[in-house]
Amino acid sequence: MRLGLYLNLYRPDGGPVSLTEAVEQARLAEEAGFDWVVLGERHLHRAGYHEVLTTLTWLAAHTDRIGLATAGIIAPLYHPVHLAQQLAHIDALSGGRLTAGFVLGYRPEEFALFGVEKAERVARFEEALEILRRLWTEESVDHEGRFHRLDSAFLSTRPAQDPRPRIWNGGRVSAVLERTARMCDGWTTSFNETDAELPGKIAEYRGLERGEGTLDSEVIVCREGFCAPTAEAARAALEGPLRGLYDDYTGWKRTSMDAARYAQDWDPIAARSVIGTPEECAERLAAYSAMGADGVVLRIQPPLMPHKDAMGAIEAFGSGVLPLLHR
Repeated sequence: MRLGLYLNLYRPDGGPVSLTEAVEQARLAEEAGFDWVVLGERHLHRAGYHEVLTTLTWLAAHTDRIGLATAGIIAPLYHPVHLAQQLAHIDALSGGRLTAGFVLGYRPEEFALFGVEKAERVARFEEALEILRRLWTEESVDHEGRFHRLDSAFLSTRPAQDPRPRIWNGGRVSAVLERTARMCDGWTTSFNETDAELPGKIAEYRGLERGEGTLDSEVIVCREGFCAPTAEAARAALEGPLRGLYDDYTGWKRTSMDAARYAQDWDPIAARSVIGTPEECAERLAAYSAMGADGVVLRIQPPLMPHKDAMGAIEAFGSGVLPLLHR
């Protein structure tokens, strides 16, 4: 079982552009034995949200060993050549630590911001990933597609990893699972996928035919997480900030099929999370391993949580949970 830390990239209202706290958390996660730091992407957030690609580069320069992953970049919003070039450079600069995770996106405002029709997002996603994979692995690429044309295109900086960085895809419907098996190397679940749903979804994904050129398949479960000496202390630290984030999600996801999942009582939230004492958290992670998960990504710090609380929980996972899990 591998463990990832989903970093908080939200900026405080009116606060400076600074990644000091993110770097401190990434370094602590590296020391604690986490396998990845994981970044998301968001646009049109008034208080501010750190841009994902420059943040990846900054973290690469301030860490040594930990994997650098995204879950995920909104692929339809990008020109695929630009995206392939930047990610290849990040992989090279970091010594081969990149895992590139993508999503379709769902907010109408974000598609409008980039001048992309939301109805085209699946076609743009698939064409972008095809171009990206080919540019990472082929000496010269010719492509005639719906949105892009390439003639003898190539990257002068190729990824450090051979044959390329791993590619994840996030989502929760059957079409996403099929697309992931066909084009990607790993499926990242939604944070709101219930434990009752997961075994069936994992079995469905594992049973799909893999596409040509894909790497070994993996399942990465995304979960809220917090470790403290007692379950009561974990809830006291996490519940308020997490409810604040979920209140925002009810607005962001107003056009999404899973909007209602963010307006729930604590018990359903806790039932699909990794929250509690070191023993309880280790038991939860072991249960996901038994379901067929290869890794779990934990969102420890909602935007309103103090940095010191997040640091304490990261340290607790490293010193208290991972030794129990590995044993």
